[in-house]
Amino acid sequence: MRQEKQLLLEEIKEKIDTANAFIVMQYSKFSSNLSWELRKALRENSAEFEVVKKRIFQKAMLSSDIAMDLDVQGNVGIVFLHGEIIDGTKAFCNFSKNQGDLFTIVSGRYEQKTYSRADVERLSTLPNESEMRAQLIALLQAPMTQTLSTMNALMTSVMHCIENKCKEPN
Repeated sequence: MRQEKQLLLEEIKEKIDTANAFIVMQYSKFSSNLSWELRKALRENSAEFEVVKKRIFQKAMLSSDIAMDLDVQGNVGIVFLHGEIIDGTKAFCNFSKNQGDLFTIVSGRYEQKTYSRADVERLSTLPNESEMRAQLIALLQAPMTQTLSTMNALMTSVMHCIENKCKEPN
């Protein structure tokens, strides 16, 4: 293997090993302006986009002990997710939906498991970690809030009864 290809292989292997997750996709008619917009949207969510030759990506996966069947025709793009994986997945899926049929998700790899296209799209609809924490806190607060508002209503109604009784002429 030529030295340039070997360096590229090592770079992709390192990205696979350091990323929390990645999404494999194929694309067509991808302009440089669109590439810039995608990279900007992904960068805001701790993710990056790479265009890779299929054979080099397959060799990098093999050297990282990842068995993934790539049924890709044409150009291969990889979205490496470094931060919150749900945020990066949402950013890519939203960008993909806005572009029509330009991108086709092939598969994804999250937490050492391979997921299909449908699974990756489903993951993009889930709330991220901070949203789930907020939902959990709201769920835990709800009974206390309802109890407090019920007690407050009882106290207020007693006060209104006493006030009305005081205002009545004897």
